[in-house]
Amino acid sequence: MTKFHSKYFAHELTRTGGKGVDRLGRALFDARVDLNPHQIEAALFALRSPLSKGVLLADEVGLGKTIEAGLVICQSWAENCRKLLVVCPASLRKQWAVELEEKFNLPSQILDAKTYRDLQKAGNPNPFDERKIIICSMHFVASKAMDIRAIPWDLVVIDEAHKLRNAYRESNRIGQAVRQATLDRKKLLLTATPLQNSLLELYGLSTLIDENIFGDLASFRTQYINYGGDVSGLRDRLQGFCWRTLRSQVVEYVPYTERKLITRPFKPTEQEHHLYEAVSKYLMRDDTYAFPARQKHLLILLIRKVLASSPTALAGTLEIIRERLEGLLEKAKNGRSVSQALIEQANLDEDLLDEILEDEEDDISDIIPENNEPVREEELDFARLSNEINEINQYIEWARSIGIDTKSKALLTALDVGFQKMTEMGAARKAVIFTESRRTQDWLLNHLNNQGFADQVITFNGTNKDDSTGKIYTDWLDANKDTGRITGSRQIDMREAILDHFKKSASILIATEAGAEGLNMQFCSMVINFDLPWNPQRIEQRIGRCHRYGQKHDVVVINFLNEKNEADRRVHEILEHKFNLFSGVFGASDDVLGTIESGVDFERRVLDIYQECRTEDEIQSAFAALQKELEESIQIKLKDTRKVLLENFDEDVHERLKSNLIGTQERLDRIGKQFWAVTRHVLSEHATFNDSTLSFTLHKPLVNGTRLGTYHLVTKNKEVQNSEFLYRLSHPLGEHVIQIGKDLLCPVSTVVFDITNNPTKISVIENLKGRSGWLTLTKLIISSFESEEYLLFSAIDDAGENLGQETIEKLFNCIGYDNQETSLPEPIRQRLFADSERHIKATITRNLEDNNKHLSEACIQLDKWAEDMEKAAAKEMDDTKRMIADIRRQVRLAPTMQEQAELQGELKKLETLRRRQQQKIFDVEDEIAQKRDSLVEQLTKRMEQKTETQTLFTIRWEVK
Repeated sequence: MTKFHSKYFAHELTRTGGKGVDRLGRALFDARVDLNPHQIEAALFALRSPLSKGVLLADEVGLGKTIEAGLVICQSWAENCRKLLVVCPASLRKQWAVELEEKFNLPSQILDAKTYRDLQKAGNPNPFDERKIIICSMHFVASKAMDIRAIPWDLVVIDEAHKLRNAYRESNRIGQAVRQATLDRKKLLLTATPLQNSLLELYGLSTLIDENIFGDLASFRTQYINYGGDVSGLRDRLQGFCWRTLRSQVVEYVPYTERKLITRPFKPTEQEHHLYEAVSKYLMRDDTYAFPARQKHLLILLIRKVLASSPTALAGTLEIIRERLEGLLEKAKNGRSVSQALIEQANLDEDLLDEILEDEEDDISDIIPENNEPVREEELDFARLSNEINEINQYIEWARSIGIDTKSKALLTALDVGFQKMTEMGAARKAVIFTESRRTQDWLLNHLNNQGFADQVITFNGTNKDDSTGKIYTDWLDANKDTGRITGSRQIDMREAILDHFKKSASILIATEAGAEGLNMQFCSMVINFDLPWNPQRIEQRIGRCHRYGQKHDVVVINFLNEKNEADRRVHEILEHKFNLFSGVFGASDDVLGTIESGVDFERRVLDIYQECRTEDEIQSAFAALQKELEESIQIKLKDTRKVLLENFDEDVHERLKSNLIGTQERLDRIGKQFWAVTRHVLSEHATFNDSTLSFTLHKPLVNGTRLGTYHLVTKNKEVQNSEFLYRLSHPLGEHVIQIGKDLLCPVSTVVFDITNNPTKISVIENLKGRSGWLTLTKLIISSFESEEYLLFSAIDDAGENLGQETIEKLFNCIGYDNQETSLPEPIRQRLFADSERHIKATITRNLEDNNKHLSEACIQLDKWAEDMEKAAAKEMDDTKRMIADIRRQVRLAPTMQEQAELQGELKKLETLRRRQQQKIFDVEDEIAQKRDSLVEQLTKRMEQKTETQTLFTIRWEVK
């Protein structure tokens, strides 16, 4: 290994641009992900054209669109494009942050209202302007559109983009705001359901990317939706910005396991059942003080959740409500006006919501919109309020007196059944239990500890301030003080500590809804829904923590079913049979979940049934109506159209994926060898290397302050660790080593390449044995649509014969020895210079040809857009012409002179309108042509090449 090897490899490892897998090489090398060729293809499609304003990645569910987007983000970061924004549903924010950190070693910042204010107070006037990947919800983006618009984003990723498919409509407030906030920024849209109920959804998604893909709404309807719509033409247009892979195409590369449902029915005792009925009737009443109009629906929804969860959770929640009512009574008795007391109570209820919600998302208006009606002046009925407080007291005492409830007892049996299944499958004895209440979580922890599971149970709820998890956290910090896994963020490190403990020591993890965000538990194969949410997407998210890529066993899903509650039975039936959440290979399809949009609407409908239906017949009837409604929306109306438009019919797709995978592995092997070689050369005096484990121990500090310790080269087959000792190209030490390699001084020298003792055979170099000559390496940078770098070898042998680029690249795969400095004869210098100039000119020409292809594609898109707009302008006149033809026919058939005269007058008006429309068409055509020409001119100017060259080194070479 010589300094010339190091300098060449260092420049090669940081070279920007390239085609195919070469473009993605650094991102793929640094990423801790399995190599799935369809994900590489999708990422390459997103990076294909420098003129594209974005693409839509629409792989079927379960194929890893987050990984595809992560690769694109990682490559952007590697190319120093670091203004990156991820927009997603609020429930996915943590998951995105974890994926970017664990799989791609990328820093991120989740922004919500609180963190935004905190960062502003800390001195950042626009917290979106951070040198991190910003992650925020769609609602938050809409609320901060002006701040976001001010940032020159390099890339905006929108996950679950189908939620914004109506963004083209002015009535769609969120969609319009997101669209305006990210206008003209390059975008990556992710969705498994790009087309659900209407072709207009595709139009809406296209306008998020680029308003010049299709014409206006009228022309889109005319061409693709109205009778005789051009589906084939639409497919051609989609292929320019939409990429979709089907599960059936990648089964060879992506192994899937199944979900197995176990339903555990239970019959509550009479005491439990009567308590449920009594509280349920109380919630149905309209004359209560506990639920002010402003938060009534939300409070009732939350109390219904704890009512079905556990008597302990119910008692704790009712105690909070009782305290609020006692406070209201006290204020009213002290002479406060009734309306003022009610307003203050409403404000206090914000705190109540915080206490009850606990782990819910920060934007509670997503669950139930606020009722902002003014509080009415009314007389407070002291007797009624006192009676209500007494009534709540009775419910609390009732709940506290139950002790161990029937469902908690049923959990023990369920665990026995589930663990038996784990044994049969050869899976680890692990179970994650989900509950919607932190009070139920605490209750179950104590219950299980008392029933033979002591020291086997841990909890996760987003904050974890209890003593047991506190000890797990401190033990983890102590055990990892020298591993580099400690991030300094209590929230992140606590999650890592709990996951580690669950994986290595505990058998049961009890998690609230926060546990369904960002936790990847492929090592666990049993999910128990102690409380079953009504929101199907929350259920899918829970099960998806375990049933996901990397799971080696079938996942057992256990649900509890109250046999005395008809409404509960019907909800479970719909979730199981209509949404298919609990069984099969994939669970709920994105087609189904996409149909119900957010799951919140379904949750509200179920709440209405619980609130309004008194008898079993009413419940049956209401759920039958809801089920029919769901069936009508879930049935895939556009199944055939979707297949024609979006499925890949390339017969060679399998071979293409296979060769793509082989090519990727070869490229990554080359990157790994080059990176390792540069590191060995640069750190030869600072570290001890172990080639067999691809690790080195840094024992001498460097100027950049990197910590001493043992570093491991990032590899795909080792367990993921959030470690500063995981050595990657993006690691500070890696970047430092590469920079030193690039800066090495390399005077003209003789380098001997030893093919005889080389550890691997290189046939083309064997043929050079005994020969010698000269070569030079030139770095060419071309700035046009984007900056691309080329490393160009020019080489001759002593007989004056030229050696090709590929031959010299392989020559540097051979071990070598830097013998001594030498002088470069002038004739040789001139020959190498002339060869290098030819190589440079040829490369510039090829780059120009590639850019011409990109420009041509962009111009074709603009031409089609212009045609769309002209067709829309012509449509009005065509309608007028039809009306004129119709009236002329009526004139001929008119029975009287008077009717004929009236029709002639109407005809005259239409003729005038037609002439005006004709002129309008000319004006529109001129306007469209002017806009198109302006856009083409802008693109052409961008294509102008600026070049820069740098000679990296020149050597005399010999092969022995």
